[in-house]
Amino acid sequence: MRRDIYTGYSKLDGEEASTTLQVANNYAISLCNLQHFEEAKSLLRKTMPVARRVLGNSHDYTLRMRWSHAMALYLDDGATLDNLREAVTTLEDTAKTARRVLGGAYPVTEGVEYSLRDARAALRARETPSESS
Repeated sequence: MRRDIYTGYSKLDGEEASTTLQVANNYAISLCNLQHFEEAKSLLRKTMPVARRVLGNSHDYTLRMRWSHAMALYLDDGATLDNLREAVTTLEDTAKTARRVLGGAYPVTEGVEYSLRDARAALRARETPSESS
C-alpha cells in the first residue's frame, strides 16, 4: 500500500515535492519494519539526493531519510563492517545537525541519538572478537 501511495504522489506532485519525499521516507520505514532492507536502501539512495537538493541538508525530512537509511544499514542481519561504519558515521552527522537545527529534545533528534547508540553497539560487537573464538 505504501508503495502505491509513493507512486501516486510521484506521478501527481513529482519526485521533488516535499510531500512525495515524506511519503518516500514512510515507505522506506515500512520496508525496514518488514526487514526488506535492500529495497529500503535502494529507495533512499534514490530519494535522499533529491531531498538534499530540494530541501537542504538540515531539513526535517532530509534528516529523517538519513536516519532511515542508517537504520536500514545497521539493522540488516547481513550488514558488513563497512555498512555498520557507514551507519554510525551517518548517524553521528545526522545527530549533530538535528541537535543544532531542531534541538536536543525534538523527537527526531532523540530518535537519531537512540539509533546511534544501537549502531555503535552493533559495530562494537562485530569489531570485538567473541571470547569463545
